Amino acid sequence: MNAQRWPLPLTADEETRDPQAGGSPDRGGRPDEGRPGGSRPEERRPGGGRQLAALGFDIGAPIAAYYLLHSLGASNLMALSAGAVLPALSAGYTLAVKRRADGVALFVLATMLASIAVAVVAHDPRFLLAKDGLVTGLWGLWFLVSVRARRPAAFVFARPLMEHWRLFTVHDWDALWEREPAFRRIWRVCTVMWAVGLLADAAARVVMSYTLPVAVVPGLGGVLWPVTFVVLQVVTNVYCQVAGLNRLLGARWQGHPRQ
Repeated sequence: MNAQRWPLPLTADEETRDPQAGGSPDRGGRPDEGRPGGSRPEERRPGGGRQLAALGFDIGAPIAAYYLLHSLGASNLMALSAGAVLPALSAGYTLAVKRRADGVALFVLATMLASIAVAVVAHDPRFLLAKDGLVTGLWGLWFLVSVRARRPAAFVFARPLMEHWRLFTVHDWDALWEREPAFRRIWRVCTVMWAVGLLADAAARVVMSYTLPVAVVPGLGGVLWPVTFVVLQVVTNVYCQVAGLNRLLGARWQGHPRQ
């Protein structure tokens, strides 16, 4: 039921570089040419398995809590509120453990608490259901705004997962970004694709929340997450192949890797 943390596997600062690897792009630095690929991914990226586990908890736990409590006789408002508390607790734990301001965790915590407060005051369980659509819509708008940023959102999200794949021979995305206009165009187009997809997902969630029976929406919303993700992944991958991303990254399977 909660989209707030779906991008976490990809929110490592895309400009963060190992100081020993040649400086920070923010300061105009280049990765050390003596160390191929610049910084080492294991030193700058969070564990993907841990982030996926957190994502699974934030999506699955509220759904399970709602249906369990509702089956025990709790009202829709109480069951949904209890489920919404779980991601808030998870975000609070993240902040407590890291002992520093984490933008995503703060956003999740503030959104959960505000949603619960509004829903309880208005006595409207459907607002809690629509909350996921509203938050997903904010992510979509952020993608759209980032199209003209120094690095668009799709680039930021994909980089930790793809930059150091052994299937590619090009591992310095900063240098590729600077010298290849096609590379920049691909990631800006991908960002627009994801923005449109997220906004469509958000609209569907809000419509479901106010038109379908309350008990149906949590499960249906949970199914919508993987559907949206898979569709966007397929469309994005097809576009990237046609646009030549694999060629630019020196894909080994294409038989003509770039050096």
